Amino acid sequence: MRIVIIGAGNVASVFGRLIKRANHEIIQVYSRDIIHAQSLANELNCAFEDDLNRLDMSADMYIVAIVDSALPGIYELFHVGDKLIVHTAGSVSKDVLKMVSLNYGVIYPLQSLRKDNPDLQLTIPLLIDGNSEAAFSTIKQFALTISPIVSRIDDEQRLKLHVAAVIVNNFTNYLYTLAANYCKKENIDFKMLQPLIEETALRIRDHAPGNMQTGPAARKDIATLNNHLLLLSKHPELKKMYLRMTDSIMNPEPC
Repeated sequence: MRIVIIGAGNVASVFGRLIKRANHEIIQVYSRDIIHAQSLANELNCAFEDDLNRLDMSADMYIVAIVDSALPGIYELFHVGDKLIVHTAGSVSKDVLKMVSLNYGVIYPLQSLRKDNPDLQLTIPLLIDGNSEAAFSTIKQFALTISPIVSRIDDEQRLKLHVAAVIVNNFTNYLYTLAANYCKKENIDFKMLQPLIEETALRIRDHAPGNMQTGPAARKDIATLNNHLLLLSKHPELKKMYLRMTDSIMNPEPC
């Protein structure tokens, strides 16, 4: 397929590499920042543009990989007639594109993507949908060329998965950040925790996370909890988080 990518950030860059690897033809990259557009276009060996009025209209598919907050107003910027257009957002309805084209949909990568990651991720789950069976069929055929994991998920289900993704990825990484800052201030090596982090992640491949919960809060080990809180008295933000998480583990809401 002939592809135009609208955006030049993390998602656009990773998608572009996967699309090129799958032997599709990327004909143009658009970005408001001409430097970013040129940088990605040079990597993908295609044209670049910073003016939507000069968008190449010969493509088979237009992939909009921009920040979620910019999508609601995109219909005011350009239209592609009946050409297929998709966005890559997890929290935005596919219908945000209904005034941009007669054929539209979503290809949402359920993965944290970084353009500076040198290793090309080949098993990114892609959650897809289309405004018609014809659009969905084309999107599915295309998606399967860039990932072996493709599922049809509607707007509501995709938003729910997006919430869960924020919790397991963004929130977890914030906890890593708090722990890393604590280790730095206390002159201990955060890297010593890496095997533990990896082991915890691997366990939930085969077991329910709730069944794998360990630690002093799960054991209701009050003496250890009090010792930890004493140590954290110099770290108020981390102490606040520790108290909240401990209370949630010790007093879980009914399922």
